[in-house]
Amino acid sequence: MSSRTYRVTVRGMFDQLTEPQRAELLAAAAEHDVFRAEFTEAGNLTYDLAARPFFTFRYLVTATGGADTDLAAEPVSAAADGASAAAAWLAERGYGHKNLRASADGVPEAPLGARARRQARRG
Repeated sequence: MSSRTYRVTVRGMFDQLTEPQRAELLAAAAEHDVFRAEFTEAGNLTYDLAARPFFTFRYLVTATGGADTDLAAEPVSAAADGASAAAAWLAERGYGHKNLRASADGVPEAPLGARARRQARRG
């Protein structure tokens, strides 16, 4: 069984926010600044509501599969997991949204250094 990690980016647009919701998001804007963007398992939200109504969630999604796993389907599944998590987060808080779209990119494994290659050759 192997596992691969994907960076999932979910983009969308806030829609029909109430004034209290807008005020809440604006009050928390510093925590969700693009300069704090990172991919995490729990998800990271960034937006600049004062400029435009768009947002981005960033997730790290780990896909574990056996020998019979379709490698081409894993990124699609990871993107769907990220989109579901983002939609759930927004729904939990009652934030209206539209145009959710997600993409997933594989996180490349770091190449082995000289010491690790020697150890691998030794068994």
